Amino acid sequence: MSHAEADHDTRRSRQWLAGEARGAGVDRDQLLELGAAMAALTAAAAEREPVALASAPVGVDPGTPIAKPLPPELLRPLDTNAEMHWAALAGQGYVVPNDRFFVRNHTVTPRLDADTWRLRLFGTGLRDAPTRDTPVEFSLDELRGLPAEESDALLECAGNGRRFFAEQQGEPAPGVAWGLGGVGVARWRGVRLGTVLRLAGLRDDAVDVMPEGLDPDYVTGGINLGRVRRPLPIAKALDDVLLAYEMNGEPLPADHGFPVRVVVPGWIGISSIKWVGPVEVSATPLFSPWNTRFYRMFGPGHPGEGTVLETQPVKSAFELAWDARVPAGAEVLLHGRSWSGNGPIERVEVDTGDGWRPADLVAADRGGAWQRWTARWRPPAPGRFTLRARATDTTGAAQPDRATANTLAYLFDAVVHHPVTAH
Repeated sequence: MSHAEADHDTRRSRQWLAGEARGAGVDRDQLLELGAAMAALTAAAAEREPVALASAPVGVDPGTPIAKPLPPELLRPLDTNAEMHWAALAGQGYVVPNDRFFVRNHTVTPRLDADTWRLRLFGTGLRDAPTRDTPVEFSLDELRGLPAEESDALLECAGNGRRFFAEQQGEPAPGVAWGLGGVGVARWRGVRLGTVLRLAGLRDDAVDVMPEGLDPDYVTGGINLGRVRRPLPIAKALDDVLLAYEMNGEPLPADHGFPVRVVVPGWIGISSIKWVGPVEVSATPLFSPWNTRFYRMFGPGHPGEGTVLETQPVKSAFELAWDARVPAGAEVLLHGRSWSGNGPIERVEVDTGDGWRPADLVAADRGGAWQRWTARWRPPAPGRFTLRARATDTTGAAQPDRATANTLAYLFDAVVHHPVTAH
């Protein structure tokens, strides 16, 4: 998430509370009470992130929320999600192969027909104000006929690292218990969202764009929140947002948004809507539950209505199995990666039990979405060891020893203690 998203959220929150924004988010009075409600629900262990409605739409098998195979050496199932094992990146290149890229499904992966799928744009931010029932439409072939772009972009779930709030800090962590595998870099190919907006007849007074997924509706607390959707300010939508139809040189896999998804560089993963269909373009501010009820920071230090999830923080991970076994007395070349939503990584340090020392950075990654690195280590004797890695980005942001707690356990950024055994 770039700083622009924080500015956008602050502005939109004021408009929402003043009754100047619209959208099926939460009632203004509910929004003011939400912080206390979230804390109470968490204390009672009753609040979770949204789950799917019991009845699935035609064509969706509720028993198979993820379409692709989940080999245990590559991915760890987590409810309707799958976390990448970091050891599965050993020997791989810069991007994460599709077969081991993490899956974040709030409900289930829909099976969509590329021949009948349409991107449907509507709303008061377009000329002639087309409605949801009479939108401006683009087929997949029509999108493929427009000028294409490719970019390496990192996607990360806002809850990535959540389990360490509990494991390392002894604090409540409701929701999906991600380790550090809810992140990945891929090479995305598609057409700029801005290109499509202009072809659809973008008005000068448009302010927000809200893509909506075609996965099943969400329900939480007995309330159907509809399909996942989250607004973008028009400036971001016209900047670097991609409507992607390829991932790492292949058509988008079903679990990653087939036939078309939104890729929003620098913003939290929920902004990169998968299986995009309807896109509302509005001349008035928009809100949804995914930027009012969820994906906000609640708890001590935050106002009742919560605050924006600021830039994705700095994180580091070893390309090594959890509780890995390594030979004692022999040199081990440790591999890892670090990343930050603020910008490129400047330096990385590693501690194997004898103090912090610089890691060697892969020169080709400089300035990229994440930074690979290596460090040499010779375990002095058999026994248990704890590996730690910490990074600093080009803005000076660095990983702390302890992450700041929040009610929904987002944005864990502390140095993770990685156990290994030398034998």
